[in-house]
Amino acid sequence: MPDLKGRVALVTGASQGIGRACALALAEAGAAVAVAARNQEKLAGVVEEIARTGGTAQAFSMDVANDEQIKAASKSVLDAFGKVDILVNNAGIARDQLLLRMKRADWDAVLATNLTAAYLTIQQVVGVMMRQRWGRIINITSVVGQMGQVGQANYSASKAGLIGLTMALAREFGSRNVTVNAVAPGFIETAMIAGLPVEHKQKLLSLVPLGRLGTDREVAAAVCFLASEDASYITGHVLNVNGGMLMG
Repeated sequence: MPDLKGRVALVTGASQGIGRACALALAEAGAAVAVAARNQEKLAGVVEEIARTGGTAQAFSMDVANDEQIKAASKSVLDAFGKVDILVNNAGIARDQLLLRMKRADWDAVLATNLTAAYLTIQQVVGVMMRQRWGRIINITSVVGQMGQVGQANYSASKAGLIGLTMALAREFGSRNVTVNAVAPGFIETAMIAGLPVEHKQKLLSLVPLGRLGTDREVAAAVCFLASEDASYITGHVLNVNGGMLMG
């Protein structure tokens, strides 16, 4: 387990799924965690879960589709904790549809939430990281951002954009000892996947050499590694957590 004692982490989309798992894992490693999302009831549950194990966490209301909320929540986090050492850009949505039927509003919503929000959140906290000459920015992308997916042109484009953003900012911030990396999950066991028909799930599994779905804890472990001193010489990298679905 990485040692993150004394660090402050901000996790967006932390109320459920991968974001929740990242918040729990970062707290377990010793970081104080600012959890941000729209659903305050679920966030309160995450904070309570962390507190029960002796960790430190605080909830912040943030709709990443709203520029002003990103600015206000980021300021509140900095006021509460004094700094942000680790930023995990996890918040995201999917609005799947074949391109010929896709509405402009669904394209715009996915790009705004999955890509633009990451740029805006980084902009709010990276100044502190650069001044203290230590920071970890971790963007949660996806295997479909690397290989595409039918019916997910908007989602695939947003996640591919996150990879480009990761690499550009790794070059931009490297001289200040701020690393920028991405984690690209494959098929992860979530409520959405669990609700798929058995035959569809089996088709997905046939694409994965390890023959199983991943877990949110496995994605969180990759995030914790990239947030730690053990990853201090890694930047501009995409860490695949996909069971071998995409290699190379």
